[in-house]
Amino acid sequence: MRLSLGPILYFWDRATVFDFYQQAADWPVDRICLGEAVCSKRRELGPGDWLDLARMLTDTGKEVVLSSLALIEARSEIATLRRLCDAGLCLEANDYSAVALAEEKGLPFVGGSGLNLYNHRSISVLHRAGMFAWVPPLEMSGEQLARICQSGLPVETELFAFGRMPLAWSARCFAARAHDRAKDDCGFVCGDYPDGLAMQTREAEDFLIINGIQTQSNHCLDLLPHLEPIREMGVETLRLSPQSRHMPEIVNFWARGIRESLPGNIPADWLIGPPADGYWLGSAGMEHSGEGATH
Repeated sequence: MRLSLGPILYFWDRATVFDFYQQAADWPVDRICLGEAVCSKRRELGPGDWLDLARMLTDTGKEVVLSSLALIEARSEIATLRRLCDAGLCLEANDYSAVALAEEKGLPFVGGSGLNLYNHRSISVLHRAGMFAWVPPLEMSGEQLARICQSGLPVETELFAFGRMPLAWSARCFAARAHDRAKDDCGFVCGDYPDGLAMQTREAEDFLIINGIQTQSNHCLDLLPHLEPIREMGVETLRLSPQSRHMPEIVNFWARGIRESLPGNIPADWLIGPPADGYWLGSAGMEHSGEGATH
């Protein structure tokens, strides 16, 4: 079982991003996803910067995948995606236009969770188009995933196992709206929130996270307590989603858990939100079973 590092979903400045990946080069992860997967207006890094990072990480022995936007709306966004594809690296397709482009260019690709693949038949169709790995939808339960894995998949399963869960995307920018700004004049306010902007209910309870055009869970998915059932169902890769704090500790904690078969809970003070595993158990996503023990 391997570890992968998902794309940075938040808007961090260029220096922070480069520093993050220079550190990640020494972490015990096998695959690293690079690129802007949320909003095309976030231009701190251009295609050339992402390719420079890809070369640096490849030179350290990492498998690099370039992530596409989850919501592609404009010709300019397709043009940027084409430039990334021209590099000839593996792609994470988070939108079906990215699937079509990867197939056109003969690129192997990871099917992101936003493709909404729920059964063996749809997975097999995309495998014929070049998909070599898939990320199950975030709301899929462990029981559902086990049934799909038992059917004999032709691709690798990369399970989103840690981090705030991406739930929805919109053509509107909720971060800009929260500051009474238009999307086209947002001022990049999402950059003020390195782990997203918390949204509360009328009862003043933390509920969701606004991340530009993306809505995330306030809770932090942590499937480490379920490590052994996940291993037994044949999941090959576990994805960890970056956050601004304690990421080196979290990666090493997961690596130790896999290496020593020690399922447990990530220490609470490392998390950017309350832990949750509800979707995995077939219940509300924000619920937490409390399984496992800190080690």
